[in-house]
Amino acid sequence: MSESEQRFGEYVVVRRHEHGHVAELVLDRPKAMNAVSTDMAVSIGAACAALAADRDVRVTVLTSSSDRAFCVGADLKERNSFSDADLVRQRPTARGAYTGVLELPMPTVAAVHGFALGGGFELALSCDVIVADATAVVGLPEVSVGVIPGGGGTQLLPRRVGAARAAELVFTARRVEAAEARELGLVDVLAEDARTEALALAARIAVNSPVGLRNAKKAMRLGQGLDLRAGLEVEDAAWRATAFSGDRAEGVAAFNEKRKPAWPGE
Repeated sequence: MSESEQRFGEYVVVRRHEHGHVAELVLDRPKAMNAVSTDMAVSIGAACAALAADRDVRVTVLTSSSDRAFCVGADLKERNSFSDADLVRQRPTARGAYTGVLELPMPTVAAVHGFALGGGFELALSCDVIVADATAVVGLPEVSVGVIPGGGGTQLLPRRVGAARAAELVFTARRVEAAEARELGLVDVLAEDARTEALALAARIAVNSPVGLRNAKKAMRLGQGLDLRAGLEVEDAAWRATAFSGDRAEGVAAFNEKRKPAWPGE
């Protein structure tokens, strides 16, 4: 499989697996275990904007170049030098990194190896599916350093595991190892190698209609928290946006002609 790479700043790389319509968003600050500095946050946001605009990408996999960590969250060494005004100025940039991942329009898979703590776990929670290996340690320890989860954790974790379980995890600030994380639903798949399995899962997803994938994701995301009747209206709108697309016509034709579809993606 041929690949192309594009670097965003010093700490983020996007690899496009050209024949499989899969992109990797690689956190590439291994010496700091991918602690998210201001510069890195800017780069994550920029990379996500580029991926969101790339109609050829059907799935994005969030990975790490570090052999010790997926991401250990905010760069507290940088934060230690901040004044209150600095922290206020940085906040939109930090939020942009997390919402950039959360709002990617295509399915997203996180590959967690090693530590995924605080903002690092929030980046994983922003993805649709989390794959982890036996080295994974996850958690939201922010209250132990005098802050709260601010990259979506207080909203994403309860939606994933329920309010009481999320409360216990956030309030105790405890770290959870791989087996328990899978049992609690903090991660979805345990694999021998998180990146390999995440890319394989992405490849299985990417054979499907890109219009269908994006609209199915939109329906599930927008429908969360709505009552059933309102949620079904969201689904109907997404169905209509897909049903009259070129992908739907190609999918039906390919099925009847017993061949693989050549999705137009529109």
